[in-house]
Amino acid sequence: MRSVTKEIYGVIPDGTVVTQFTLTNASGMMMKVIEYGGIITHLTAPDKNGNFEDVVLGHDSLEEYLNSEYYLGALIGRYGNRIANASFSLHGIEYELEPNDGVNNLHGGSGFHSVLWQGEEYPSEKGPAIKLIYTSKDGECGFPGTLEVEATYTLSDQNELIIEYKATTDKSTVVNLTQHSYFNLSGMKEDILSHQLQIDADTFLAVDDHKIPSGGLSPVAGTPFDFTSMKTIGDNIASEHNQIQHASGFDHNWVLNKEGKELKLAAVLAHPESGRKMEVLTTEPGIQFYSGNFLKNEPKGKSGTENNLRYGLCLETQHYPNSPNRPDFPSTMLEPGEEYRTTTIYRFDVIS
Repeated sequence: MRSVTKEIYGVIPDGTVVTQFTLTNASGMMMKVIEYGGIITHLTAPDKNGNFEDVVLGHDSLEEYLNSEYYLGALIGRYGNRIANASFSLHGIEYELEPNDGVNNLHGGSGFHSVLWQGEEYPSEKGPAIKLIYTSKDGECGFPGTLEVEATYTLSDQNELIIEYKATTDKSTVVNLTQHSYFNLSGMKEDILSHQLQIDADTFLAVDDHKIPSGGLSPVAGTPFDFTSMKTIGDNIASEHNQIQHASGFDHNWVLNKEGKELKLAAVLAHPESGRKMEVLTTEPGIQFYSGNFLKNEPKGKSGTENNLRYGLCLETQHYPNSPNRPDFPSTMLEPGEEYRTTTIYRFDVIS
């Protein structure tokens, strides 16, 4: 039966209690979320034999999440991905951000992944759901405007994780929210190199040595970045292609074959041995595929599993990296009186 329960997960250094929510849908799928960082700590999915296993990386304790640098399972903002030189100009005003990735700003600096969200159960006909709320003050991490943010997680009875983002501002700003779960459909029994992936994108964004987009849209055809049909991830991950070398694997934004803000299938991930499959649908124009190139088991993985190199992959739906400095990219600007809204669905099934 559907249920949403909550319990105390831990206490952050200032003494505030952190709640963990457990959502269970009518099909038996289960997800656990903590208020710190909006982190998805557990997410189970059935294999071809109907056996449920956890398919996301994580840690066993709040203290480990506080000391983790990999954004495991977290909500990301104000700006997912990188902003070059940790700065941008908006309406003639220059804003300086936190440089936390060399000279660049990554995932908003000390952003939404490390703040305490306010969680509450949320009524939904689709399945058990919670809403996470956070107010980001004007100037936080260098970004302008007080941003009121809501992220709703719904675990539908059709085995979908539905994530709906909403935000408003009182001053011109930029917003690019995403979710940073690391998936491993084997249940963390092996690395992700035997997983198969398809991305509905004919182009991607080539990057420089600092992983900042270095030009326009690059065709995937004839490159290791061609996932237009199902392909095993490990096939080209050690390629001599300069873009693979820049990122030590895959860590790029694919430009989805879509127009406007319609909800559309963006990617399909499959693990042949377990039979698990995950479809990614989004209203966003891009998706960042990161193959876990720098993961280390520090802090340790949860329940005896290991967060080792390439033991998880991210499929982060988003606008493009460095968009505030690239007027040729889709805009991430949000003005007072407007409402930022995006939706992403991770749909779990078995290979037919």
